[in-house]
Amino acid sequence: MATPRLKEKYLKEIVPGLKDKFQYKSVMQVPKVEKICINKGLGAAVADKKLIDVGLEEVSTIAGQKAVATRSKKDISNFKLRSNQAIGVKVTLRGDRMYEFMDRLLNVALPRVRDFKGVSDKGFDGRGNYTLGVKEQIIFPEISIDKVNKINGMDITFVTSAASDEESYELLKSLGMPFVTKN
Repeated sequence: MATPRLKEKYLKEIVPGLKDKFQYKSVMQVPKVEKICINKGLGAAVADKKLIDVGLEEVSTIAGQKAVATRSKKDISNFKLRSNQAIGVKVTLRGDRMYEFMDRLLNVALPRVRDFKGVSDKGFDGRGNYTLGVKEQIIFPEISIDKVNKINGMDITFVTSAASDEESYELLKSLGMPFVTKN
């Protein structure tokens, strides 16, 4: 199997660039994307159980890996929620699948967002991880618009080995993340 395009770019161009920029002593100190978590909350699934199956199918198609249902921890009577009831879908990508998904997200899906000006740089958590919210699942070419009953968004979290948000920002920017440019 061929090495993903983004992984090759990371190893050949980004590692030496970040090593020089942050004066790392070893290439092992250079931050890398460890995993990508895709999470889709389906609160309406409390009333309609079929939404979970549709969500599982959509997220599995987008990620190229089987997704699992997330379950509630507690009973909440106001929301008609029982403990251990399916209320969302998640999948965690690592390795080559992660790079393939990231490549598709950055080069195909995000440019298809309506009025796209770039992604916000406010999604960092202080520990070098970045979370991006997608409002519509139909930006992914794998999803057929004809089969979609309900438009749902999802959260995509990039977990990096970076020690700070600044290092993580530079890593994601060099991988091709289209952050909003400040004027």
